[in-house]
Amino acid sequence: MSVFLEIPEDRIIYKDKYFFIIKDKYPVSEGHSLIISNKLRSDYFDLSEEEKHHLINVIEICKLLIEEEFTPDGYNIGMNCGAVAGQTVMHFHCHLIPRYKGDMANPRGGIRHCVEGKGYY
Repeated sequence: MSVFLEIPEDRIIYKDKYFFIIKDKYPVSEGHSLIISNKLRSDYFDLSEEEKHHLINVIEICKLLIEEEFTPDGYNIGMNCGAVAGQTVMHFHCHLIPRYKGDMANPRGGIRHCVEGKGYY
């Protein structure tokens, strides 16, 4: 059983046929949200082709929901696929992380920093 399937309805800010959106319980920035598959799928590569195509729309919806409350200067979109990649809940979820000017001294490299020492080039 996935912990994501036990999320109370009152935490869900959007839901459609394939995905639902919640605000991250442990946000790394204001507005950090998760897009989670309704069906138990292990990661992005386990989604159906229809789900993968639909995900693009839900990312846009999530961005609009964040911008109803916050004014980010940028975003990181992240999906950890497998334990070695840092995935701890083996149920598909996509992080939409708002970024704000000054939230990091030097954000250059973005997600390249997921492997220590590889972010700067």
